[in-house]
Amino acid sequence: MKDNAAVDGREGQTEGNDARLESAWAVIRAGLRRDIGARLFDQWLKPARLGVYCPDSQTIDLLFASDFSANFVSGQFGDRLRMAWRSANVGVREVRLLRAPDSTGPRLLQIVRDSHDAEAACDASVEESAPASNFQPRHSFDQFVTGDSNRFAFSAAQAMASVEQPRFTPLFLHGGTGQGKTHLLHAAAAAFSAHSPSAQVLYMSAERFMMEFVNAMRANESMAFKARLRAARLLLIDDIQFIAGKGSTQEEFLHTINDLIDAGARIIITADRAPQMLDGIDPRILSRLAGGLVADIQPADLGLRLAILEGKRAVAGDPPVPDAVIDFLARSIRSNVRELEGAFNKLVAYGQLTGRSIDLEFAQGMLADAVRANVRRITVDEIQKACAAHYRIDPAEMRSKRRARAVARPRQVAMYLAKKMTPRSLPEIGRIFGGRDHSTVIHAVRTIEELRQSNPDIDADIRALQRQLEG
Repeated sequence: MKDNAAVDGREGQTEGNDARLESAWAVIRAGLRRDIGARLFDQWLKPARLGVYCPDSQTIDLLFASDFSANFVSGQFGDRLRMAWRSANVGVREVRLLRAPDSTGPRLLQIVRDSHDAEAACDASVEESAPASNFQPRHSFDQFVTGDSNRFAFSAAQAMASVEQPRFTPLFLHGGTGQGKTHLLHAAAAAFSAHSPSAQVLYMSAERFMMEFVNAMRANESMAFKARLRAARLLLIDDIQFIAGKGSTQEEFLHTINDLIDAGARIIITADRAPQMLDGIDPRILSRLAGGLVADIQPADLGLRLAILEGKRAVAGDPPVPDAVIDFLARSIRSNVRELEGAFNKLVAYGQLTGRSIDLEFAQGMLADAVRANVRRITVDEIQKACAAHYRIDPAEMRSKRRARAVARPRQVAMYLAKKMTPRSLPEIGRIFGGRDHSTVIHAVRTIEELRQSNPDIDADIRALQRQLEG
């Protein structure tokens, strides 16, 4: 009788949670429809359905018909959805946006009651799901487009997540915003969990690490916090630069990575700059980071940007995006990959909402602000330094009177690029290059133009320098 009563109690509690979540979702949907407008809501958020809810991690899944819809809503409304659910006070702290699994029934809400149910529910929610609530299934190694700028970092992340024990740890990935560091963290977590499903994987931002550590100290639960971190077989920390100047947090972080390394665990850490460029970080931490493998991710070059857009076009559906628009996006949005993908999503979403076809004129009008933000003024000084470095001469030679071929040719290349890539007049360029006459600049430009036609090496040098300066 007691067992039956317990079962009835658990079922009653689950039904109560079920009703509270359904009610909260109805309120959230109404608020979103009011805030973002009926048309945008009906197109993207109205089809979303509740999926698995796990009380232990306080995570709920929102399910969409396609990966594209889930990715678009995550990028455009993810933060708003998380804030709305947290404000609803129904025990939801995290929200996953996923493609819905095949289902014959219209109702997919499932509340997890114990650890066994949680494991089964996570397996059923989406085939490619990452092993924790804040891993994104779309961020897999298969979905990461590689090029010269990121191939080494990609290979290093794969090695860290492989079945074989890596020869290095920690792996330190650094690069600018939106270049793919977080994508590689999620991909490594998913790949590692695929072959070691019982191993503990822990991902958090450095800011989250700091907040949880401080909260644990205040609640007298520091030992539980330490135990959870040290149980990880793969620890992933994003944006480590945010703990700069936080003495006690850095001390705990140092002890954590030392203990994990000694225990043979794997660690991947990201930052926006190389270890030696991180100000306000304990030198002992920097030494540990530099003692592993450091891999940088450079800004995507034109070829990689085109490849990324081709991949997105292949799965975007209607309306079709013509080659001219793909080329325009790749050449115009150069700041980071995230912004490039966002610009593409904006075009496709607008086309789907309005039924308008996508052409070059439409793209130029829709993305005018983004294109203006990506225009970077290249200076003659930058060109001189880049050419001097490329040809391995002293930058001062750009302004010297020497006429030796080893100096004169790089100087002519720099004058040519200054004319092509800056708004400077010929007399201005001449003055910057050591007070030369404008006719000297004209001669340099014509000489390089002719050499580009007849000398493949010169043409390759010019292209490489243009990519470097534009990047």
